[in-house]
Amino acid sequence: MNSKKIFKTLICCLLVVFTFQSTLGQTGTVTVSENPKIPKLLSLKKEMEKDNKLTDAFTIQLYYGTLNRANGILREYRNKYAKWPASIEYETPNYKVWVGNFNSRLDADRALIAIQENFPSAFVLRPNKNKKEEK
Repeated sequence: MNSKKIFKTLICCLLVVFTFQSTLGQTGTVTVSENPKIPKLLSLKKEMEKDNKLTDAFTIQLYYGTLNRANGILREYRNKYAKWPASIEYETPNYKVWVGNFNSRLDADRALIAIQENFPSAFVLRPNKNKKEEK
């Protein structure tokens, strides 16, 4: 071996030894305190997202009309699809069956292609959840 390689190897070994020794000498205790309201808020946020109540992202409308027919459409949808959540929304005088909570139009369009196989009149919309607050 030439002297340069030996020197580089020696330097690397010394760095490893010094690094190892410096980490052995360090000890400590970490204490994390969490506000008890945080788990409750996370749970509430998760539930609201599941029910499409938190965002005004894109959704797919399957039906609008009477409550009885909306319930039937919702049951039919849930029997065929489990991937996207569905709910019934009321806007005078109609009940609407909405599916999904998509962050982008592209995601909504992809889901729409699959859903239109069984619900050909379905379409993508961007609901205004805060309509009552704006008046």
